[in-house]
Amino acid sequence: MPQGSTVGVVGESGCGKSVTSLSLMQLVQGPMGQIVDGSIRFRSTQRKVVGTEEIYEPVLDEKGNQMLDENGKPLMRPSLDKHGKVRHRKVFEESEVVYDIAKTPISEMSKIRGREIAMIFQEPMTSLNPVFTIGNQLDEVTLLHVDGADKQTAKEKSIEMLKLVGIAMPEHVYKSYPHELSGGMRQRVMIAMALCCNPKLIIADEPTTALDVTIQAQILDLLRDVKDKISGSIMLITHDLGVIAEMVDYVVVMYAGRVVEKGTVQEIFKNPMHPYTIGLQKSKPVVGKEVDRLYSIPGNVPNPINMLQTCYFKDRCNMKCDACKGEYPPMIQVSPTHFVACYRCKDKGEIV
Repeated sequence: MPQGSTVGVVGESGCGKSVTSLSLMQLVQGPMGQIVDGSIRFRSTQRKVVGTEEIYEPVLDEKGNQMLDENGKPLMRPSLDKHGKVRHRKVFEESEVVYDIAKTPISEMSKIRGREIAMIFQEPMTSLNPVFTIGNQLDEVTLLHVDGADKQTAKEKSIEMLKLVGIAMPEHVYKSYPHELSGGMRQRVMIAMALCCNPKLIIADEPTTALDVTIQAQILDLLRDVKDKISGSIMLITHDLGVIAEMVDYVVVMYAGRVVEKGTVQEIFKNPMHPYTIGLQKSKPVVGKEVDRLYSIPGNVPNPINMLQTCYFKDRCNMKCDACKGEYPPMIQVSPTHFVACYRCKDKGEIV
């Protein structure tokens, strides 16, 4: 995933989109779910404490406005805790390191999970604890993952994140319980929670599934805005091709647990090459075009138990050839950014 980009993962229900995202955070539940092969390389930032520094806060007048000095710069003063002592924070030295998440011990994952990779789940009501306030749950993220953070710092960060996601009364929402908020507000809280540590990667697993159309549009606009503000990347999982076309830079198409095609959003929509991708686009309703019946890909997804090592789509494919009876097709590079796993494209690029 290029830094600062949005990558959409698309495919029908059960194709492995959510399992892939859970694998990236080592959240696949064992013993049945295990990563048995391959690697997940992630460029992480390691931090080493090199000292401490005082925390400063702006000086406000009686009306709550920020005061300026004679040069027009904001007046600042040391921030005090409830005991009247000056607050300090740790100073860190950063260095880059590449982790293979597939082989990283669970004890080490706390350095990555939540801090550098964050996840937004489908249904916020099942992800938020109903017996704790929104503030408690947001503060916990900062206290767990931000070194040297105290309760006051955590509260300030939580309210800042609630403002960032467009919540009009952040102080009120901070004190509220999940059941007191609407579905759209709860999803905004989940996005705020994911942003608390300024992660490099946000995984959004169908974040608009349980929301109505107008709220869906607001949440998608919000994701686009916050990605730019934190200079992070987004992995957007969905089965809605309209969302993919509007939101992402790159598209990964999955079928029966494997990637069958990937490329830029322009390549996938204007020049789809895998028969499954073509079928997906044909099944999409088009505004202004009336049809008696929408196209449907014939057949069913194969049983994932004891899959044959041939093309998983061949029994449903209307373009199959004799080569499809052989081994699973290799990934073919048809352009610098466009890859497809199909024998029909073998003469259009190089095997990678």
